[in-house]
Amino acid sequence: MPDATIPHAEAPINKAMSKEDKIHLYREMVRIRQFEQISLQMYHGGKIGGFLHLYLGQEAVAVGTISLLGKNDHVITAYRNHGHALAVGMGMNECMAELYGKATGCSKGKGGSMHFFAPDKNYWGGHGIVAGQTPLGVGLAYGLKYRGLKGAALCYLGDGAVNQGSFHESLNLAGLWDLPVIYVIENNGYSMGTSQKRSSAYPGCLAERAEGYGIDWELFDGTNIYEVRARTQVAIERAHNESRPSIIEIATYRYEGHSVADANKAVYRTKEEIERHQREHDPVSVWKATLIAEGVFTAAEAKAIDKAAQKEAEASAEFADSSPYPEPESIFEDVYWEVDNKTTAGSTGRHFFND
Repeated sequence: MPDATIPHAEAPINKAMSKEDKIHLYREMVRIRQFEQISLQMYHGGKIGGFLHLYLGQEAVAVGTISLLGKNDHVITAYRNHGHALAVGMGMNECMAELYGKATGCSKGKGGSMHFFAPDKNYWGGHGIVAGQTPLGVGLAYGLKYRGLKGAALCYLGDGAVNQGSFHESLNLAGLWDLPVIYVIENNGYSMGTSQKRSSAYPGCLAERAEGYGIDWELFDGTNIYEVRARTQVAIERAHNESRPSIIEIATYRYEGHSVADANKAVYRTKEEIERHQREHDPVSVWKATLIAEGVFTAAEAKAIDKAAQKEAEASAEFADSSPYPEPESIFEDVYWEVDNKTTAGSTGRHFFND
């Protein structure tokens, strides 16, 4: 754990950042903010169907944690996955097109909002089943250890997923085999529409459940990106150098409902609560104010970054709108890798048991 007497900005991992690095983090948070706002507009405009789980208000978590990763580090998350996708380097065009269900989308229009994937960026997607990604996160970590690679698997989940059996089964394996997985609980306070106090039994915090599996844990705030990076780096070093798992619980907040279809977003929490978080704990505003105070950039330069991100997001919507839908016959593709790639197993059906 970092020395509590040292400001998070002074942590070695943060001291090593250049002005350009800090501006990059701001740009990435703003890009996520603008992408989500434009996608919300397009949803209400009838361009996007199905579910749409927005990341507005949580930007510092994905950007801060993912900014620490190297070539052998992997990311897997749940259905609120747009922010993570952009943070790993996916383009707005392929992401927006996926929301539209277009063939130019990152999942060829077959995944939609909850299923962005970029294996070339070690990004193993969003997953629609609550906690369904947690055993897969353990699998990624097992693969790293089995191959002798120095890396970590960051497995993101919401506060509601901690009560799923699959999560606890994956914790057992992670603790039993000392796997380099880092569970990142993005605790925005509400499991769909139910507050944490009404949905979960816990002594002090959700991450404390790690003690039952001999796993290290930590709880911290997700508003300031300096703190996110400093505290997450400890878990990454533990995974890299000791091949040990961690649970880090990051307190954050979502401005919109569980999904855009959540008609009760202002019923199970008050309008005043939402506005207070936006006014006092907005991660984009906090980071902008920090960089202006440090002399990294001016308010005018920050505004120019905002406008550029907005234009990029608007252009991605135009790209998605003009892109073609998948051809009907493509529904038979991307079902089994073996079949698509015409392997022996794909043609015989004998993949595991050969005569």
